[in-house]
Amino acid sequence: MVENAIHATQAVVTLDVPIQGIVWGSIITVNMWAKSIGTGVVFLAAFLWFRHNKEDMPNLRWAMPIIAFLALNVFLLFTLIDLHQPYRMINIFLHPHWTSSITVGAWLASIFLGLISILMFIGVGEKFPGVPFKGCLLTKFGRNNGPLYEKLMPFLIFLAIPVTTYTAIIMAQSSARELWQAPTEVMQMMWAALMAGSAALIFISGEWTKEARKDLALILALSTFFSFGMYMSEYFFSFKSSEAEAVLAFVHSGGSYNIEFWIGMTLGFIIPFFIAVGNMKSDNKTLLKFAAILALVGLFLVKDVWLKIPQMLPLS
Repeated sequence: MVENAIHATQAVVTLDVPIQGIVWGSIITVNMWAKSIGTGVVFLAAFLWFRHNKEDMPNLRWAMPIIAFLALNVFLLFTLIDLHQPYRMINIFLHPHWTSSITVGAWLASIFLGLISILMFIGVGEKFPGVPFKGCLLTKFGRNNGPLYEKLMPFLIFLAIPVTTYTAIIMAQSSARELWQAPTEVMQMMWAALMAGSAALIFISGEWTKEARKDLALILALSTFFSFGMYMSEYFFSFKSSEAEAVLAFVHSGGSYNIEFWIGMTLGFIIPFFIAVGNMKSDNKTLLKFAAILALVGLFLVKDVWLKIPQMLPLS
């Protein structure tokens, strides 16, 4: 947007100028990456509690909401950083327009974070009744509201689905960005949540039973396998769309972002898949944590490429 004031008449001439280059950069990549972790740990915790006794995972009740709380706040912080006028976000809550995906997503994410905060207070209050000092509000709330934790979990699982996928709708609404098709982006973000959630929980699974860690390895293997399959299907079979084919030229045949894309694929999907499959037979905590680190790093790199390359194609 270019504005020029004519001093003789005090009139303001405004000219819309398209912004060249990448508008949604690595800030949005961090946004989506952190959101995948924050929602993914909720999905995985619900799955593990359904499959195993809570005693098999003694720290999951309080550690899961802490991980989700931290990741979701990183997600919201980088969303705020990306806004040109951060204070305008207040209008999303004071004057909401419910036809906007951004408005709906902001409300759902805020409610989701509020419920996660309640679970965090309950879980930490139960685990550490004397922190930060005896008789504090956190201690009383956690000790007296244990059953509320289970009652809120179904709502969290329900909200985690639109919170982790609404960005796909925003991306699909972008004009002249055919690579960001809503059906594929939604599924990519769901698999990313399962992948990031399982990777994050692997770091706190040292005291869990072997069967619980085996299920984490299984989810990591499945999510990396199907995520890799989706990216490869778009990478090789995008010829029906001339624009998508032109966009992918930035990673085809040694083009821009080719190295970053394949490093991300190798680190984040291929290597973790084989490590996770092998770990299902022989329980190796150190190797599984190594796979989790690679999965998180590779997921970030691939998401960064997939976000940036459609914006490198000129709109005119």
